[in-house]
Amino acid sequence: MPTPPPCAGPPRHRGQFRRYAAAALLSMAVVSLVALPAFAHDEPGGGAHEPDAPAIVGDGSPRMIVVVEVSGLIDPIMASYIKRQLVTATGLHAIGVALQIDSAGTTLDDDALIELLNAVRLAHLPVGSWVGPSGAQALGGAAHLVTAADFAAIAPGGRIGEFTPITGLVHAHGAETDAVHSHDGDGLHSGTSVRFYDADTAMGAGLTHSTAPVIGEFLLAMSDQHLLPPIGQNVTGDDGIVRRAPADDVVVSFVKLPLLDGLFHTAASPAVAYLLLLAGLSLLLLDFYTGGIGVAAVVAAACALLAAFGMGTLDIRPWALAVLVAGFVMFAVDVQTGVPRFWTAAGGVSVLVGSLMLFGRHSMSWIPLLVGLVGVGVFVLSGLPALVRTRYGTATVGREWLIGVQGTAVTDVAPDGTVEVHGAQWRARVNRLTPLRAGEPLRVSGLQGVVLEVEPLEGAAVDYRQLRKKRAEPTLSSTISETE
Repeated sequence: MPTPPPCAGPPRHRGQFRRYAAAALLSMAVVSLVALPAFAHDEPGGGAHEPDAPAIVGDGSPRMIVVVEVSGLIDPIMASYIKRQLVTATGLHAIGVALQIDSAGTTLDDDALIELLNAVRLAHLPVGSWVGPSGAQALGGAAHLVTAADFAAIAPGGRIGEFTPITGLVHAHGAETDAVHSHDGDGLHSGTSVRFYDADTAMGAGLTHSTAPVIGEFLLAMSDQHLLPPIGQNVTGDDGIVRRAPADDVVVSFVKLPLLDGLFHTAASPAVAYLLLLAGLSLLLLDFYTGGIGVAAVVAAACALLAAFGMGTLDIRPWALAVLVAGFVMFAVDVQTGVPRFWTAAGGVSVLVGSLMLFGRHSMSWIPLLVGLVGVGVFVLSGLPALVRTRYGTATVGREWLIGVQGTAVTDVAPDGTVEVHGAQWRARVNRLTPLRAGEPLRVSGLQGVVLEVEPLEGAAVDYRQLRKKRAEPTLSSTISETE
């Protein structure tokens, strides 16, 4: 075998160098992922997608309405973005701000939620909240955000509810509440036996002011309530029916989280954080057995970082997270042998329990749970052992000489197990169901792909086919001699 050039260094040192270089790159990636969102938040406007310049009519008055998309759980990133857009819209002399809400709740503590609600209530511009489009929801803290606006509406098929008690909310006139009161002109709501409200019952309970199937009708309703200047006009359609629509000189600017903030906001949802965690742990387990740091390690680090951010934002049970991670450690024990055993079953139970109990007040549907558990099961039971055997197994092509070679059983082979032949470990299966105990000597009797057929040196069943073959060989030799 050719020796490497002197400058290349020993293979072990080169492997260490690659590990150190990969670790340095991963550290730089961590710093970048953590620093960039903070840097974006410190910039004026936060580096986000800002509204376009407002349209100006003949009298010089601005005619822009900013629509802020509020989707997913309202976390610190989303709360900061909403407050920034309120300030930005004021600086651009917009005539109003509309919050398009579709959220199952918040990850904010009470102080941060109160700060957000007060920012909406005390904004210098009229602020409306629309739960839409159809099928949207506003639950928990998001429901309070709806009622904190100057005008609220909900699309047919939407729902609002699961109000949580909060204290310290500042009224529009500057007074502070000690508890959540019944819904009135100040936009507050008390506990009730009804958990959810639809479009009809929400209006009856005073939580919303109107029903609006689309955002255009919602903005026109705000104008009818004199929260916005007149923005409607009558438009005759092709069918001859006259309909109301926003005037041509009104600019409706739709804004949402920028790419980087949106990435971290998405990672803070329970389903995404859970799947990222499973993907990161699975890839780390794979890279542990494939040797060296490669693409799997980089992807695993990225998944783990995003999952860590999401888990840090969400309400999780630390003990359940520890049980889930311990399950993958148990998987690693049996992957080495290539045969699922006790530790694989124990790891599966740990991952199942950790997954079911991972989240506290934040719920996760059964679909990502099922996808994650099935994916991990297939990976651990089928994919990972096959990859490990491919990585560390010895080629069988041209290895027929192994038949008849002696070796030692590494584990019990009854009927499957692991043996060592010529210093290499193989998956093995006993020939003719003669079991072997760990440490017993054996003989290779056949090959089936990457699996060896083995038998004990003594006490093995007699293969009469081989016996007949041995008896026939001398007869053939004597025949040839007689011919010569």
